[in-house]
Amino acid sequence: MRITVIGTGYVGLVAGACLAEVGNDVVCLDVDARKIDMLLAGEMPIHEPGLEPLVARNVAAGRLHFTTDVAEAVRFGPLQLIAVGTPPDEDGSADLEHVVAAARSIGRFMDGHRVVVDKSTVPVGTADRVRRAIAAELAARDASLPFAVVSNPEFLKEGAAIEDFMRPDRIVIGTDDEEAARTMRALYAPFQRNRERLIFMDVRSAELTKYAANAMLATRISFMNELANLAERVGADIELVRRGIGADPRIGYHFLYPGAGYGGSCFPKDVKALVRTGLDTGLSLEVLAAVERVNDAQKRVVLRKIVQRFGENLVGRRFAVWGLAFKPGTDDMREAPSRVLIDGLLARGAAVSAYDPAAMAVARQIFGGTIAFADAPLAALDSADALAIMTEWKEFRSPDFGELRARLRAPVVFDGRNLYEPADLAREGIEYFPVGRSQPPGARSHA
Repeated sequence: MRITVIGTGYVGLVAGACLAEVGNDVVCLDVDARKIDMLLAGEMPIHEPGLEPLVARNVAAGRLHFTTDVAEAVRFGPLQLIAVGTPPDEDGSADLEHVVAAARSIGRFMDGHRVVVDKSTVPVGTADRVRRAIAAELAARDASLPFAVVSNPEFLKEGAAIEDFMRPDRIVIGTDDEEAARTMRALYAPFQRNRERLIFMDVRSAELTKYAANAMLATRISFMNELANLAERVGADIELVRRGIGADPRIGYHFLYPGAGYGGSCFPKDVKALVRTGLDTGLSLEVLAAVERVNDAQKRVVLRKIVQRFGENLVGRRFAVWGLAFKPGTDDMREAPSRVLIDGLLARGAAVSAYDPAAMAVARQIFGGTIAFADAPLAALDSADALAIMTEWKEFRSPDFGELRARLRAPVVFDGRNLYEPADLAREGIEYFPVGRSQPPGARSHA
């Protein structure tokens, strides 16, 4: 199958490479010449485990191609996947500028039947806008060519995107066109050999499904964060509470980990967009508005603990930060809780030394020379008054606590991801501030 993927960001590049891996001939189009130059040179514009060898293998096999030539790309594939960014607009709605521009390009250059697939996360009604944009361009050319618009939202987790694409738990297809449905079934046949994963529905339901999924997961996170804050006040341990409620099969354990709030390119943007969609229809989505408020506040929980421990004036203090990406397995710092912490520390006069195994280059673009960067986790601790953990990378889970204690000016750890057991750090003589965890007697005493 010949496929054109419009956009070489997170969704587009992963989708293009995975579709080429199963034998399709794929052209990835991007108007950003810098990205295409990087890809042609074998460099990845994003960090995703396993992506670089996957791309290299399929380029070498002649199945994966990259171009900035819009006309060439549109004419190449009867199947056109739109996978461009939909950043939040000022009012919280999804900015569809790039989606509509892609649709116009398809209408301008298509030379035969096209199945146009919305892979980008888009609000309900976007397929109608895409359909109108293509039709308008065809009318301007005085051309009459058949096409169908399909909603096929992605459900990829950053850090596990290739696994998610190659072994999906479900594939949502929104279409009312029988030929397009057959095309989509053929496209995904290699990914569902052991069981049926396709879920067909109308276009608007498919568009809403993506937002609903992310909003549900965000709701679970904010709910647990509120419970964690309550647990601290009543002397309970949120980890034990998590185990107790997660054992109920109706609830389960997924996304029940409290911490410093969620970030990234999906949850914050999609919750905002869904709230905005509700308002546009005259409906106030109160639960989701609360989810967003709780998360905004939770991003400041580690900073609040630091201020409670060291005071509002942090001039002369130095803090080590482990973890900058919003989650492990990625270099994505969009809406990352670490940014809120670091901005708050700098605003109070503190110095910061940070380490992240993947996001250092991105962090340098964001913070420039306002913070220091260490080349290893323990090196970030030198001369620091305390350590703050903001991302649950595996390499942070079992550090040398003796070395950690020796390098810090005072053995104080603020853990925004609850990586350690309070009793273990108390035995190590380390003052420990997790989120929602009960403390052994005397564990927080300090001069």
